[in-house]
Amino acid sequence: MQIVRMIVWVLLLAVLLVFSINNWNPIELKIWEGLVLETKVPALVVVALLLGFVPMWLIHRTTKWQMQRRIGSLEAAARAAAISQAETAALGEQQTFTPAPEPRLVQPPLSDTPESR
Repeated sequence: MQIVRMIVWVLLLAVLLVFSINNWNPIELKIWEGLVLETKVPALVVVALLLGFVPMWLIHRTTKWQMQRRIGSLEAAARAAAISQAETAALGEQQTFTPAPEPRLVQPPLSDTPESR
């Protein structure tokens, strides 16, 4: 998988290099009325690429970090549960399941007031 990622990065850089060589033209970018930025086309393309890529990459990394922490805590809990079950089985204790008692319905007392008739 790492070799595929490396090939993709090399191809992307090669395309960017060819694009930069063929489009090395100065342009004027009007930001506000009195503010004009003079730059080359490849610099503008790289900045636009980074403005779109970096926030999504940061979101991806934080989500991946959160999920790895969650998976780690779930694995630790499962490991602890398996160890406790193994210890109880080794001691010869049997765990029995006792169902909860069913709730009884209680009827309110009947009143002798005329409104209830």
